[in-house]
Amino acid sequence: GSTQGPPILLPGYIFSCSPSSLLEGLANNVTGLAAFGRSNYSLPAQVSNTFSVPRCFALCLPGSPSDPGVALIGSVGPYYFSPQKTDLSKLLVYTPLVLNPVGSTVVTYAGEPSDEYYINMISINVNGKPIQINSSLLAVDENGSGGTKISTAVPYTVLESSIYNALTKAFVNESSALNLTVTDTVKPFGVCYSAADITVTRVGPGVPTVDFVMQSDNVFWRVFGSNSMVRITRDGGGDVWCLGFVDGGVNPRTSVVIGGHQMVDNLLQFDLDNSRLGFTSSVLLKGTTCSNFNFASTR
Repeated sequence: GSTQGPPILLPGYIFSCSPSSLLEGLANNVTGLAAFGRSNYSLPAQVSNTFSVPRCFALCLPGSPSDPGVALIGSVGPYYFSPQKTDLSKLLVYTPLVLNPVGSTVVTYAGEPSDEYYINMISINVNGKPIQINSSLLAVDENGSGGTKISTAVPYTVLESSIYNALTKAFVNESSALNLTVTDTVKPFGVCYSAADITVTRVGPGVPTVDFVMQSDNVFWRVFGSNSMVRITRDGGGDVWCLGFVDGGVNPRTSVVIGGHQMVDNLLQFDLDNSRLGFTSSVLLKGTTCSNFNFASTR
């Protein structure tokens, strides 16, 4: 993130071919996957093991399919972003990574914990006000059910039905104070507003904030309108912003799955050496984006 070394070769890099069915449900034109999980065969793990660099990587996903994002492997920072050469590593807030004792991915091993990344979210706030959640849903039980995980394979955050219903009810109530009235919904979303009624700010649509509260009330990942809302233009007219959270039904394996849309233009650092997740909330607040990684500063 601060200096650029010579091109490197990973001797004996492990990869595999797989059926195209594994790409179903992912973005258009995806031709393969790079593993970033806890597995010893993930890309970050192979880099760290080969070059004895920190078991740490950072992801910053772009806001547009046509723009580049950045993945920084083996570096704990600094991470410089233009235009002001801002070091986003200084903005990171940390929460512990927790182990799910039971794996549920394509390849799992009996007795081994999940390769996925779980965090200890204890509540969700809308405009700073906690919603009513059965707290037992936010804990991972001995069977591996419940809890909160992070997944770039899921486009929008998926919530267990009772959590989803509580969130949407609170969001609609808080939005009414902004003179916003719900309109016809667009699947898979359950709450939509006319785009003409919503003011756009530097952090996206001007709507109530959603906070993922971690181990204490002062540690939270704030989701602004750019990450909570999805704009949809419908055939035959109609331009709406929809709340970008999806109902995951009753008794899903994982109660909350934080999806890719909520990560866009947020820097996330997965620090396995210290078993913690660092997050910045939206970097738009700092006048930059994930597409503005300052490659010039590394040369």
